[in-house]
Amino acid sequence: QVQLVESGGGSVQAGGSLRLSCVASGSIFSTNNMGWYRQAPGKQRELVARFTWGTTNYADSVKGRFTISRDVAKSTVYLQMNSLKPEDTAVYYCFYAGVWGKGTQVTVSS
Repeated sequence: QVQLVESGGGSVQAGGSLRLSCVASGSIFSTNNMGWYRQAPGKQRELVARFTWGTTNYADSVKGRFTISRDVAKSTVYLQMNSLKPEDTAVYYCFYAGVWGKGTQVTVSS
């Protein structure tokens, strides 16, 4: 069974950077379709970035600021977040094969 563990969240000021990591274990065949979602208080969970069969998808709100990458040998996916804004504040979740991680909190203060 797949397990996902996120790390790297924290509190930063606007304009700062954070890098999130998601380590996958279990029946991992590929990091395709592995991605990051986020959920802010009172809002629905939304896609941030993901790998999908040779390409990447980003939410319009993070394009040019966030970068998803992966280390296949380590079954790890990263999310580099630059130029953070207060509206990026949310719990960030890793997702793969129908499984969600527990999430990591990102808080951006103005």
